[in-house]
Amino acid sequence: MIVAGVGCRRGTSADEIERVVRLALGMFDLAPRRLETIATESEKATEAAFQEVAQRMSVRLVACTVADLDRVAGQVLTPSSMVLERKGVPSIAEASAIVVAGRNARLLGARVATAAATCAIAIGDGR
Repeated sequence: MIVAGVGCRRGTSADEIERVVRLALGMFDLAPRRLETIATESEKATEAAFQEVAQRMSVRLVACTVADLDRVAGQVLTPSSMVLERKGVPSIAEASAIVVAGRNARLLGARVATAAATCAIAIGDGR
C-alpha cells in the first residue's frame, strides 16, 4: 500500500495539496496512479480541499487521530517544532503516512514541503 501523508496550513487550496502530493510522488519516481490513500490529521480531513483532492486523484482519504500520530512519533524523520507546539505531536505528514500504511510501514524519505503544505510517502501492508 502506498500512502501520501499530508499536513498543511488552514485554508490551503486543493490545488496546492495536490501539487505537494504529486511533487512527493515524483521525488520517489512513483506514478500518481500507484497512490492508494491520502492520510492526514482528523481536523484536516474535514476540510473540503482534502476531500476534493482525494476525489480528483481517485484515492481514499483517511483521518488519523492525534493519538494515532503520537503512537508513531519515534518513527518520523523530520519532526516539526511548530506542529509539536500546536498539536502536541512532532509530525502530521510523516506520521499519518506511517499510521495508514500499517504493518511494516516505512517512509520512502523525508517529507517534501512547499510554502503551505508538506507530504510524506510511506509504503506498508495496510492497517
